[in-house]
This record gives sequence, C-alpha cells and structure tokens, in this order.
Amino acid sequence: MTPAAPATPGPAQPSRLALYLQLIRWDRPSGWLLLLWPTLSALWIAADGWPGWHLLVVFTLGTVLMRSAGCCVNDVADRDFDRHVKRTAERPVTTGAVSVKEALTLGAALALLSFGLVLTTNPPAILLSFAALAVAIAYPFAKRVLAMPQAVLGVAFSFGIPMAFAAALGGVEWNLRAVPLSAWALLVANLFWVLAYDTEYAMVDRDDDLRIGVRSSAIALGRWDVAGIMAFYAAYLALWAGLGLRLGLGRWFMLGIAAAAAQALWHFTLIRRRRRAECFRAFRANHWLGFAVFVGTVADLALRR
Repeated sequence: MTPAAPATPGPAQPSRLALYLQLIRWDRPSGWLLLLWPTLSALWIAADGWPGWHLLVVFTLGTVLMRSAGCCVNDVADRDFDRHVKRTAERPVTTGAVSVKEALTLGAALALLSFGLVLTTNPPAILLSFAALAVAIAYPFAKRVLAMPQAVLGVAFSFGIPMAFAAALGGVEWNLRAVPLSAWALLVANLFWVLAYDTEYAMVDRDDDLRIGVRSSAIALGRWDVAGIMAFYAAYLALWAGLGLRLGLGRWFMLGIAAAAAQALWHFTLIRRRRRAECFRAFRANHWLGFAVFVGTVADLALRR
C-alpha cells in the first residue's frame, strides 16, 4: 500500500500583533502625518517658536494614538460596507480575523493612552480633547446621513490646532478663553485641505460607494469633483497664508505656502483623468503638502530673530 502524501501546510496565519498593526494602518503613516503637520504648525505658531520637548512629544504621540483609535472605530462602523469595496475587503474586522470586541477594546485603550498624554497639559486642552473624541467617533456614521461627510472628518482632523494653542498658551481655568479666535480660524482653513485630499480618496471608491449607497464628497460634487478639489486647495492655502501673515509670519512661511501650492498643481495633473490609481497617489502624497507648510512655519519663526 502506497503511503499517503504528507499534507501541504497552508499559509501561515498572521499573529494577533500583526493583525492589530494592520487594523491601525501602521504600515500607512501618511494617515497620521496628515493630522500631525497642521497640529505641529499650530503648536509652533502658538508658542512663537520652539514649543519644548514636552508638548512636541504629547502632540506627536497623541496624534498617532488617536488616528490609530479612529481606525478601529471606523472599521467596526464600516465592516458591512467594506466587504463590498475592493480596497477595503481584506481589513481584519471585515474578514473576521479581528472581532468587533477586540477592535473596540484596542481603540479604547489607544484613546485612553492619548488622554493620559493630554492630562499632562492644561484644563483647556483637556476640555477640547472630549470634543475631539466625540467628533472622531461621529465621523464613521456621518457618511450615512450627510452628502459630504468629509466635512466632519475635516473637523476631526483639525482639532489638534485649537488643542495645540490651548496647551502652548498655558491656560489654567476650566474654560476655553485661552484659545484665541485665530486658532479656530486656522481650524476652518485646515478643513478645506481635508476636503481636498479626502475627496481625492473618495474618488478611488466612488463606483463602489454608489453601488452600496455610501455618501461622499466625490459623489456629491459629481462632474465638478476635480474643480471642487482645486477650489478646496485654493481656499486652504489662501486662508492659511492670510492668517499666517496676520499672526506675524513672513517670507519663509510664504515660501512654504508656495511649495504647497506647487504640489496642489501637481495633484491636478494626477486627478484630472479620474483614474483610481492616480487619485490614490495624490491622496497619499498630501502629507508632503502639509509638511511644506510646517517647514515654512518653523523656518520663519526660527530665522526672523
């Protein structure tokens, strides 16, 4: 009797750590960089230069932690939609590799770690952290009711700006008087940048979103999507430039704005044909646009003395 051939081992299953890292998009740092650069730009402006290691560490680590927590909540909320979208069908919660309970537990743990960092700052920043968390949780559900849910994401991705001002200006009262109007104005200006890059992102999934009934700015804008994105970029850069000049920044800052504008024009060449791969490339490159503004801000504050 011929002995049976040994069974061929199947592919190795990823470890829990590997699945958790996939869940929080550890291999895609562009997501947290999109939050980080405007937050750090605001931190430098509020501190009138170098903000110190404490605040730099708090806002850098806090940004990474909260973006990771947001991914956990988003994937749980969208798990029934994601399985119908090619780009997201293999996410761990969607496939069942990570349970809903696991994802929410991980998200809560990451949010608590971030809150622990905020507790080392001051009362106004702590108060703002609750609002930031509420908006972050609300975003995944906004796409079910709002024609342009990216506006909610814009607020969530910009909330580090007033928090940075609150922490740097050192308010000690349990109110938001320490946060100047300029901080809120910068938040509104940054919202237009989020609308620009997340509409590029939405263009990638537009066909799938139309099929399953998910709303997005790419769908709402229709054939005006490219024009809308460029208008969002223009509004962001014009408002951020005007506010920066009003806050005392000068030519080095404007050089950073110019470098960001050049990148926005390059993005137009990528998205004008509405090809998925090129729209996704434009989205993933957006953190360099924010980096240009950050470098211009830091250089201006460092060199003007």
